[in-house]
Amino acid sequence: MTAAVVAGLLAGYGIAIPVGAVGAFLVVLTARTSWRVGVAAALGVATVDGVYALVAVVGGGALVRVVTPVADGLRWIAAGVLVGVAVQITVGAVRRYRIPQPDGRFEGSLSPARAYAALVAMTLLNPTTIIYFVAVVVGGQASIADTWPERLLFVAAAFTASASWQLLIASGGALLGRTLTGRRGRLGTALTSSAVIATLAVLTVAV
Repeated sequence: MTAAVVAGLLAGYGIAIPVGAVGAFLVVLTARTSWRVGVAAALGVATVDGVYALVAVVGGGALVRVVTPVADGLRWIAAGVLVGVAVQITVGAVRRYRIPQPDGRFEGSLSPARAYAALVAMTLLNPTTIIYFVAVVVGGQASIADTWPERLLFVAAAFTASASWQLLIASGGALLGRTLTGRRGRLGTALTSSAVIATLAVLTVAV
């Protein structure tokens, strides 16, 4: 069972550590709202990673045949969502720069629940995650996840690894938000994040 935990931790960190569009959005979201919102968003990402890990150990290789034909369509949907997010961040940042808010946060109240739901939706649209976990489970790790206790330990470890990394990213965003308190600093952060997210949207459909 120890092997299943180690494999789950490695799988969770393996999918979480490369910082892509979701990670970039998590940083700017936390920087411009609050640590509580960032934590909820981080757990949204980890939840999807955990669910996909569970689906992978249950369904195995059959999922690859289901996901592969629609992977291109999912990538285009994900790219569209990312472009929309980038545009929304840019427009909102410019508006807040012209008419600054007293606390420098997002206009309106973005609750932790809404942040959680938003990051769940963004992460679900990434077909790479489910394909990755299926490859890990089927391609060499299946022997350590033969029983249900081992499978559940693998999933729990993958979720824990993803959650710890996403929370670290959110904490970085919170520190960034405290540092860049000026109007120009907040505008620069938002525009940089928008550019990164837009670039990653293009890369999503280019691969």
